[in-house]
Amino acid sequence: MRILVVEDNVAFCRLVAEGLVRVGFSTDEVNTVGAARKAVAAIEYSAVVLDLGLPDGEGVDLLRTLRSSARALPIIVTTARDGLDDRMVGLQSGADDYLVKPFAMDELVARLHAVLRRVDAPTEQVLRTGNVTLDVANRLLKVDGEVQSLPARELEVLELLMRNQGHVIKREALANQIFGKHGHQSDGALDVYLCRLRKLFGDANATARIDTIHGLGFLLSETCQAISSGAVGRSLRS
Repeated sequence: MRILVVEDNVAFCRLVAEGLVRVGFSTDEVNTVGAARKAVAAIEYSAVVLDLGLPDGEGVDLLRTLRSSARALPIIVTTARDGLDDRMVGLQSGADDYLVKPFAMDELVARLHAVLRRVDAPTEQVLRTGNVTLDVANRLLKVDGEVQSLPARELEVLELLMRNQGHVIKREALANQIFGKHGHQSDGALDVYLCRLRKLFGDANATARIDTIHGLGFLLSETCQAISSGAVGRSLRS
């Protein structure tokens, strides 16, 4: 996902952009209203992080322009203006969220994921990879037609992997989408959930597998044959 960061303070803009890159986003940085308009016209961004105080115009005016377009582009306002009236103007002008400086990067990331889920919620409710089927609406998992019991967190991890099947999803992006909704968790918690999913796949003879792509992230893909217990063991050691 590509995020446009609009901020007049060049150093702070770079800091925010680098923080987003570390958790799996790609970013572009601009420092003026004019540059932001050109960037949005040229590139289809997933979201915009917008400062209100810009040197060549008001961020609120840019916000209203972006919101008047046909495309539902998620926009989070970040500003030092912490008054209630300022917040109301930002939200009434079309901001999806409003974050007062200074803020923690973890909070910005969590709010970005929240607005992305809300504005661009996935429509597909039944996901399939090999003989693994996940009914998202009913939280029902089946492997080769047999219902499987799985805790809520593991189901969330599996849903994200299945929505990105065939593509590597970065560890940071996966962790932030899961834990951003529930608060801080240790990095090891994600490995525990993945191990449980791999074990379930092995025990149920699933024709899907989760591979660790070292230095990149995780990949869910379909296999031609059911994963054997030995293969699961090798995968867990990877």
